[in-house]
Amino acid sequence: MTQLMETDLDPDPFVQFGQWFDAAKAAGIAMPEAMTVATSGLEGEVSARVSLLKSFDHRGFVFFTNYNSRKAKQIHDNPRAALVFWWQSLERQVRIEGAVVRTTEEESDAYFATRPRGSQLGAWASEQSRVLAGRGALDARFEELSTTYKDVPIPRPPHWGGYRVIPLLFEFWQGRSDRLHDRFWYRLRRDVKDWVVERLSP
Repeated sequence: MTQLMETDLDPDPFVQFGQWFDAAKAAGIAMPEAMTVATSGLEGEVSARVSLLKSFDHRGFVFFTNYNSRKAKQIHDNPRAALVFWWQSLERQVRIEGAVVRTTEEESDAYFATRPRGSQLGAWASEQSRVLAGRGALDARFEELSTTYKDVPIPRPPHWGGYRVIPLLFEFWQGRSDRLHDRFWYRLRRDVKDWVVERLSP
């Protein structure tokens, strides 16, 4: 029976996340980088969607998107977000809550340059979250851009780039029998800039 005890935890939540993330990859879980990103707007409306984690370090967790999308508009109005990772075969969940900032232009340029050419064109072609007259309009725009950028590098659109979620809270959840799961959270104590680790009732 899998269990998670206090002595199993690294005092640094970023290190603990890295260990679980590596374990999810080693277990052959499809797309372990998939995460739910939840945001909310000024009127309290909440929305969530699955995005892909592209990198993480002690500065935070990075994903990329269209800055004109619904989630980007909510982040602009309320720069907070919650992330959830779920690795079913390991019965593990990680929740992260924190502040959100844009990545630097240099970071966004560097990642955009690594994307497949089709994805680069797609970032220009799609006005993410806006009502679309029909699929034909999207396909036509893609073909137009394919001609425009034929045989030349595709620049990053100014409306596309990264966000970094800076954690204020982590929760690590390990499933166990009889619904007596193991849950621990790390809360950032801003006064001492350190993490407090506590067990939660399942």
